[in-house]
Amino acid sequence: MAPFVILSESHVSGVPTEWEPHTHPLHELVWVRGGTLMSRVADQVFTVSEGQGLWMPAGVVHGGRLTAGVEFYDAFFAPERTPVAFDGPTAVEMTPLLESLLTHLARTDLDAAARARAESVVFDVLLPSEHPFALRLPGDARIDTIAEALLEDPADSRSLEEWARELGTSDRTVTRAFRHSTGLSFSQWRQTLRVHRALALLAEGWDVQSVGEELGYAQTSTFIAAFRRVLGTTPGAFFSAATGAEFRSAAERGSRAGRRDLSGVRNAVSGVSSS
Repeated sequence: MAPFVILSESHVSGVPTEWEPHTHPLHELVWVRGGTLMSRVADQVFTVSEGQGLWMPAGVVHGGRLTAGVEFYDAFFAPERTPVAFDGPTAVEMTPLLESLLTHLARTDLDAAARARAESVVFDVLLPSEHPFALRLPGDARIDTIAEALLEDPADSRSLEEWARELGTSDRTVTRAFRHSTGLSFSQWRQTLRVHRALALLAEGWDVQSVGEELGYAQTSTFIAAFRRVLGTTPGAFFSAATGAEFRSAAERGSRAGRRDLSGVRNAVSGVSSS
């Protein structure tokens, strides 16, 4: 294929979709509309909702889960032709301008000059998010068992003291390990993980009370208070802001003419050479 800088496409999944850990030879930017993407990338867990994107550098192992009915977008960037560099997996602010440009680049009828102009603006407006929602995984053998158990079931209600007894260590050791490796206390880390899971459930249509119960909260008000502590707002207000009319109408202005099938982009990505 001819040299390229950015390949962009989207598709809608009718059912929840999971990707096993994998890598790409290209940088990848993903974003969504109408749902969430929860992704485990290197030593972090990211939740991507409307208005946010996730940049994954070439070669970084990542996997994830997409909620049903979400419109999923991704754009692949040729590393040797991309003047933007992030230190690692990075949350990106998906402004209406950036989303519209990338949607525009999905067209097949753009000539080389028009494509180059759009790509140059993309690089100007591709900036890290000021409000990333990411959770660092411990990467500490003393507490990795706890983290993996909670990733599997965030509603696990075992206390710090119970975990310490089960692992044959002290609660003080567990506390210090969490604080040193993640910057959070055990309870803060679990609370944040629960909010990551809550965003996915809420995006799938669960009501707030059911989400709270699913995540181990005895009272809905307790869940809402925990959500507010982590994200600074209530579940209802969070999704109202994420799906606001201004963002949605601006994104709709991006032309959808002449889109490729997603399989075409995937084939191009898998077949790209490093030259």
